[in-house]
Amino acid sequence: MKYIGAHVSAAGGVQNAPLRAGEIDATAFALFTKNQRQWKAKPLSAAEISSFKENMASGGFAPKQVLPHDSYLINLGNVKDNQTRKKHLDSFCVEMRRVEQLGLDRLNFHPGSHLNLIPPEETLTRIAEGIDAGLSETAHVYAVIEITAGQGTNLGDSFEQIARLIELVRQNSRVGVCLDSCHMFAGGYDLRTKEAYESTMEQFEQIIGFDLLMGMHLNDAKHPLGSKLDRHESLGKGTLGLEPFSYIMQDPRLDEIPFILETVDPELWPEEIRMLKGFAGEE
Repeated sequence: MKYIGAHVSAAGGVQNAPLRAGEIDATAFALFTKNQRQWKAKPLSAAEISSFKENMASGGFAPKQVLPHDSYLINLGNVKDNQTRKKHLDSFCVEMRRVEQLGLDRLNFHPGSHLNLIPPEETLTRIAEGIDAGLSETAHVYAVIEITAGQGTNLGDSFEQIARLIELVRQNSRVGVCLDSCHMFAGGYDLRTKEAYESTMEQFEQIIGFDLLMGMHLNDAKHPLGSKLDRHESLGKGTLGLEPFSYIMQDPRLDEIPFILETVDPELWPEEIRMLKGFAGEE
């Protein structure tokens, strides 16, 4: 079974996210549990939590079909000064706790950036410390590392680097991975032909393993292979084209995880979801 949806708005309260997913006939969804452009947020109320869980149940969504995303402000590799680092780590811990309060089981995040302040390996150690801090705040939530495009000083654009990060996390039995088709392509992993797709996925299996895959973002790319530019496009309208998404939808190794559209035109999400379900034979 493929769970297919999009990153929907939680405007007006997190309880609205499952409803908005239902409106586009999604069987999966992503959300921010707080305003992702602000550091602080009001704690989730008992009413919000209860309504969210009720709307999850009425929409037929289980936790494994939901892939919450943390704030883009957070950089677990930040070492500018102790006060700044504490702000980033505390914010990550808050995000992990909010996910657990909502009865969800995973938090998707970008690993972090070295900002040209310390070497990449040392930054990975700092990121791992941040992940462990978040895991210590929760009992059941997985920290799900998203592959990046490698733009600027961002880390996590290779399978090897993600595997190294997982190795550095002390509590790595609760660490997972999220792939992103645009990020992978921008990072140099080709998906455009059946042969290229299989080669890339074989590398993933050997270096990380499908048992750690807990979600995937489906996005076409605006720029060429290896560009290192994180620029999403609607499916079939970019440099990836449609073929890779049919390979993904027909790959049994990718069953039972949430597939999340982050494409640039939300008006197209219902059509894109229908197309992906068709590729998967689940219309």
